[in-house]
Amino acid sequence: METYKHILLAADFSENGGAVTERAKDLADKYQAKLSVVHVMDNLLITDAAYGSTIPFDLDLPAELMAAAKKRLAHLADKLAIPEANQWLEMGSPKLEIIRIAEENNVDLIIVGSHGRHGLALLLGSTANGVLHHAKCDVLAVRIKDA
Repeated sequence: METYKHILLAADFSENGGAVTERAKDLADKYQAKLSVVHVMDNLLITDAAYGSTIPFDLDLPAELMAAAKKRLAHLADKLAIPEANQWLEMGSPKLEIIRIAEENNVDLIIVGSHGRHGLALLLGSTANGVLHHAKCDVLAVRIKDA
């Protein structure tokens, strides 16, 4: 079995995301792999029944929101000793952006948290599920215990 050389942590900044971060750090240390981190701010589609379709609004996120996300990403990266060149803050579909970043940077393992949702939440899809089924590299979905 080949070892991992580049691991991408998909950080969602959730309260229980520490387990995902710890797993990424442990595996990077074990394989002596480069560790990178990505956080994706989700684009929202807003539906207006009056127009009969889903209309994407090109919403500019307030500067404070982007600054806060950038600060959290920098703090996490600092804690994990990840250089700025290996940190990405993206906006868009989390599953698509995570996969794009992984492909563009020759990542061979993506680590993402999974909430283990059921019912409607499962039907709507999850980031972990989307990444798992569409990534061209290995994906580790770390179970996050919901409070």
